[in-house]
Amino acid sequence: MQILITGGTGLIGSHLVPRLLETGHEVTLVTRDPDKARGHFDRRVVLWKGLNEHENLDGFDAVINLAGEPIADKRWTESQKQRLCQSRWQITERLVEMFKASSTPPSVLISGSAAGYYGDLGEVVVTEDEPPHNEFTHKLCARWEQIACGAQSDNTRVCLLRTGVVLAPKGGILAKLLPIFRLGLGGPIGSGRQYLAWIHIDDMINGILWLLNNDLRGPFNMVSPYPVRNEQFSHALGHALSRPAFMRAPATAVKLMMGESSVLVLGGQRALPKRLEESGFGFRYFDLEEALADVVR
Repeated sequence: MQILITGGTGLIGSHLVPRLLETGHEVTLVTRDPDKARGHFDRRVVLWKGLNEHENLDGFDAVINLAGEPIADKRWTESQKQRLCQSRWQITERLVEMFKASSTPPSVLISGSAAGYYGDLGEVVVTEDEPPHNEFTHKLCARWEQIACGAQSDNTRVCLLRTGVVLAPKGGILAKLLPIFRLGLGGPIGSGRQYLAWIHIDDMINGILWLLNNDLRGPFNMVSPYPVRNEQFSHALGHALSRPAFMRAPATAVKLMMGESSVLVLGGQRALPKRLEESGFGFRYFDLEEALADVVR
């Protein structure tokens, strides 16, 4: 396949691109900095500096849209919320315009979203059918998904990736946690009872390839079948590093430090990959301790 990818230099994209090349696909990457990207990717990857100089998507078989500013890197000021939204919405709107301008549009758009679509639902078991809690992360993701669905037609199917916390050797949540836990200073956050929907990077990439190669559409929870509480996650990470993990971070301190964005760590989703499993996809990593042992090895 000829595949166009946005956001390919991020955590998921940087693992996805090599896998696509290994499996015989041809990849074009949209990036703001082609010179920097060239140092990270195989010379076979074609680099585009933005989408505006291209009118349509003729010649591509699939588009994978992963673009978006990291959601947890800064406090959610009003201006930062706008950046989070526009970094996702604008490029998705442009892609949909290009789909509609194509005489032979790509057969699939796989577009990013997040388990944050549901908001903080506490103890509720969350499948793709669960009504969301109406908060900022839901509004961000709901609009993002709505825009992406504009590409759907008789010729194009749209898959939406409601992704949980991705566990990978470099980047993502573990980039922040590993230095703290390696010093023996890690531990649960707040009550520790909030659920964390996680997925190993290998299962994330395999899941995207599954959606690429099968006639599927709609939202998919990209999470392990076994979400865990924050307290369980902390103890499992400490165990994987052979370090204690009892330094609890009080909720009040987290709220003072992170502001409104503290909901990302003090709340959570007990999300399950119902539609992915029903489609026949098989996970490699069910057990959190095994997954963490692999990524920190």
